[in-house]
Amino acid sequence: MVPNTPIDRNIVGEQIALSNLPDLGHASIREIVRLVNKIEQLTGEKFVRMEMGVPGLEPPDVGIEAQIAALRKGVASKYPLIEGVPELKRETKRFVKLFLDVDVSEDACVPCVGSMQGGMAAFLVANRSDRNKLGTLFIDPGFPVQKQQCRVLGHDFESFDVYDYRGEKLGPKLESYLSTGKISTLLYSNPNNPSWICFTEEELQTIGRLANKYDVIVIEDLAYFGMDFRKDYSHPGQAPYQPTVARYCDHWLMLISSSKAFSYAGERVGTIVMSDHLFNRVYPDLKRYYTSDEFGYSIIYGALYALSSGVGHSAQYGLAAMLKAANDGAYNFVDSIREYGNRAHEMKRIFTANGFKIVYDTDIDQPVADGFYFTLSYPGMTSSELLENMLYYGVSAISLIICGSTRIEGLRACVSQIHPSQFPVLEKRLKQFHHDFSKLDS
Repeated sequence: MVPNTPIDRNIVGEQIALSNLPDLGHASIREIVRLVNKIEQLTGEKFVRMEMGVPGLEPPDVGIEAQIAALRKGVASKYPLIEGVPELKRETKRFVKLFLDVDVSEDACVPCVGSMQGGMAAFLVANRSDRNKLGTLFIDPGFPVQKQQCRVLGHDFESFDVYDYRGEKLGPKLESYLSTGKISTLLYSNPNNPSWICFTEEELQTIGRLANKYDVIVIEDLAYFGMDFRKDYSHPGQAPYQPTVARYCDHWLMLISSSKAFSYAGERVGTIVMSDHLFNRVYPDLKRYYTSDEFGYSIIYGALYALSSGVGHSAQYGLAAMLKAANDGAYNFVDSIREYGNRAHEMKRIFTANGFKIVYDTDIDQPVADGFYFTLSYPGMTSSELLENMLYYGVSAISLIICGSTRIEGLRACVSQIHPSQFPVLEKRLKQFHHDFSKLDS
């Protein structure tokens, strides 16, 4: 045991014990946040916080001003339309065409209280569309709360770590699950949270082809829209476009978040975008739960109505204004968030210079991109051990175990809350960490 660590060892150990978390490797994001908050409060020491994906950049003025203007017009006293205000539906349709090159109707563009609620609504309808199917197949690693949503709803799910099944191996692996006839929805994020791998067009085509073959609804989580900075997705109406399965299958639903791409997390507003095929499709089994057997109608007037009866009125106008500015070419939202890639590049350098390894290090045949997240490990330590040991050095993250990863030795690190001014502190603490533990190993 190392006696002299940057954060008081007695306080850290005591708070870990008082947290009643039997294994930090299985603790949720919010449980780690709560634990680190308490340690910071008691020690007065600021952590290098990598556990939660909170945007670390300022939101664009165009959104703030539009939201303020809407409030001044009195929208706070009025219930919003559940299907969304016309301005937001119109600009979402344009955004999908201009940045994904996909055509949808305005009706199929529906606001949600962040992608979290969008996912919940999708599960509530899509996983009830066929009484003979059981639930969701998660292409992991992934956002752990989405599985929690399925558990809360009582839905079954399957999952597999995709890292060893990239390229030509993806099709057979997917088909081994989909061919059972029990999968109603398939969900993944692209870029991926937490590994930051990105599916190729060939892989998306494989997903789409098999989804069509087995009549599965694909839920595409685009929380990190345009954030594979190896390509420039920033110019409306010009290739390259954000990759999407929407080009390759009929029944898809995408979740577009404002939290990361537009740094608007606090207003809890995003959009559900459905293919017109899915929006208008009739599923007789939906009548078990909803007044209509039409998918889109059930999403809006069944699930979203019951969940929140609409999205915050003024926030819809804020998002509409940001989308319009991006659509018109007046605001380059990708350039505004490239800072995350710069931070990731430097943080990876600091970690690897001090004995750490990048867990998900390649994207098939090239290095994984620098972006909002990266993954790390330290030789000889499990996820739980590494997470706990790093707390004594004032660095926090979450375990890859809760992300559905088979790599039990790794952690997910988020770069968003780490200002470059903290890099020297991070480097100093990791140098001591590496010195102390390499010394113990020897």
